[in-house]
Amino acid sequence: MAVLLSRLGAFSHRHRLPVIAVWLVLLVGGGVGAVTLAGETSSSFSIPGQESTTALERIGEEFGATGEGATARVVVAAPDGGTLTTPENAAAVIGLVAELGELPGVVNATNPLDPAAPSVNQQQDTAYSTVTYDAAPGEVTPAQQEALLEALDDAREGGLTVEASGEATQEPPHVGGPSEVIGVVVALVVLAVTYGSLAVAGMNLLTAVVGVGIGVLGVTIATGFIDLSSTTPTLAAMLGLAVGIDYALFIVTRHRQELRSGADVGTAIRTAVGTAGSAVVTAGLTVVIALAGLFVVGIPFLTQMGVAAALTVVIAVLVALTLVPAVLSFLGSRALPKKQRAAAQGAGGGATAHGGGRGFLAGWATTVTRQRVLSLLLAIVALGAIAIPFFSMQTTLVQTPAEDSTQARAQELLSQGFGEGFNGPITILFEGDDAAGAAAGESATISGLDDVALVTPPTPNADGSAALLTVIPESGPTDPATEQLVADLRAQLADLDGVEASVTGQTAVSVDVARSLDEALPVYLALVVGLALVLLVLVFRSLLVPLVGVLGFLLTIGASLGATVAVFQWGWLADAVNLDTTGPLISLTPILVIGILFGLAMDYQIFLVSRMHEAHSHGASAMDSIRTGFRQAAPVVVAAALIMFSVFAGFVPAGEATIKSIAFALATGILFDAFVVRMVLVPAALALLGDRAWWLPRWLRWLPTLDVEGAALEKAEPAHGRHRQPVGTPR
Repeated sequence: MAVLLSRLGAFSHRHRLPVIAVWLVLLVGGGVGAVTLAGETSSSFSIPGQESTTALERIGEEFGATGEGATARVVVAAPDGGTLTTPENAAAVIGLVAELGELPGVVNATNPLDPAAPSVNQQQDTAYSTVTYDAAPGEVTPAQQEALLEALDDAREGGLTVEASGEATQEPPHVGGPSEVIGVVVALVVLAVTYGSLAVAGMNLLTAVVGVGIGVLGVTIATGFIDLSSTTPTLAAMLGLAVGIDYALFIVTRHRQELRSGADVGTAIRTAVGTAGSAVVTAGLTVVIALAGLFVVGIPFLTQMGVAAALTVVIAVLVALTLVPAVLSFLGSRALPKKQRAAAQGAGGGATAHGGGRGFLAGWATTVTRQRVLSLLLAIVALGAIAIPFFSMQTTLVQTPAEDSTQARAQELLSQGFGEGFNGPITILFEGDDAAGAAAGESATISGLDDVALVTPPTPNADGSAALLTVIPESGPTDPATEQLVADLRAQLADLDGVEASVTGQTAVSVDVARSLDEALPVYLALVVGLALVLLVLVFRSLLVPLVGVLGFLLTIGASLGATVAVFQWGWLADAVNLDTTGPLISLTPILVIGILFGLAMDYQIFLVSRMHEAHSHGASAMDSIRTGFRQAAPVVVAAALIMFSVFAGFVPAGEATIKSIAFALATGILFDAFVVRMVLVPAALALLGDRAWWLPRWLRWLPTLDVEGAALEKAEPAHGRHRQPVGTPR
């Protein structure tokens, strides 16, 4: 692989202008395609074949389509403890309904005071109007949403309390807000400090932006042909930008080190892509496999998210291997600061590896390996303590709106007027010859179940072959008691004679998806842990080094999710992340975090330990190989981790609810893995193991070797004559 990649680097150097032109054409073409072909994303999650999802489809068949337009629920409360039935308030409500019906895009607005179909509570002080749009969910325009808010303001002037919630009021997810820009700026500062050159740092960032731009634009184009979650483009952007910056960092740093050792530009590019590029390909492969492996969970929307993010990572790898070398070719010796250019020209072939000697990181490695037992125990205890909240983790698909938003105030009014469970009703579909009779017969039994506040009269369809029963829980949609009620209802209705009953509704869909994800989590975790063991055995030809790396990864996952539970579920330090409200984690968070962090953790393991492995294979003692590899590879790992942390953290303060917890878990996971696991736990454990760390049983020595250190490149170019530094991490 090293030889093939070195040839690719040489090709990009010789044909730098066509290579850059091709990438720019792809970027412009992606932009044109996104503008002309893009469709809308979906904010709903469901799993085909579930009882709740199948029942929703059958309701549409049995009762006729009620319209696929997005809806908003406009909630009205009487002022000063009065009622909505007084002439003045009733007139105001009717006037509001009339205005709502005339809003742009609205096809219907129900009258909550209509005697034939009232939607007012028993105290007659709270009511709601259902406003239906002609646009599908997610397609209501900002102008239409603004018109709705203006109508609410007009109604408030008459003394009513008016708020709105529902899918029609939800803003589409955004990418590129102020907080994300701050994260990118921090990444640029880290790059500038690492390189000592703002121009090279800007080049690194720009190439990463080109890669992530092409990836996200491709995902956007795909929305015109397939249904994708609204989270998919944001996840692809977040991950693609982080790995794009880091992979370019590895190539550029190795290229600069080759220039400092006296190589010409072409040779430096070829060597950098052949050595550091091998590590980039291996690292990118781990991320791609982990993301694409989400298909084993069997949840379509999760598979789509994983594949979209994986394709973006593939593009980031290709950019690092082709576009970055082409731009470096244009920069020439200017890739080095002015003070280093003259020294590089006079270096000849005898320069030694840059980054040796003393320094903070060298002292760090010495301290950790000398105090290896204490360091190992401190790392394990610290991460274990942070992981404790993980065992209290709750998940849901019901997103809680921001505390001061009109959606949150509308839900609060409905909870006060109709009960907590009104925001999460459960629908039961009865199908059979006497569906209405069965629904009526079961109504009294259902009313006696725990957590049931109200059971509405059954609603039969036209031919009496199906009936609907609505159950209002006492608890809210994210309460564990509501999840238990769904299970109790299914147990109660499991064995009806001649009638089939299905529990559905958005609350039941959320419960089913959350349960499916929770059940899939151990399977997926076992998959990625097993993959990590196999990959690391091939890379390091050792059993104990992979075990240390994988156990460290498990501690990273526990601590990352534990910290996320403490902040997002328990509310600790909520203000620090601009958290509007606390509650269960979004169900997607744990499994996505495991998939993404697996790839990134293996990146750091490969980049750091491969240098130790190389030193040991060249005859260094176990302790010296750890310290030598650490001080040469750790600076790049530190810079890469800080960059990834900055990018992920940039999506936290103003991120949408789904992305916020994922970004926080990834940002903290990067800190824990890079600075505690890889820079404390791993060197301390390897120091304890000594030479035994690199032991491989004889019966496994037939396994192929993944050459991430560029040994094949040295054999292919014996005439080079320079001191080779074939490490997985550029130094």
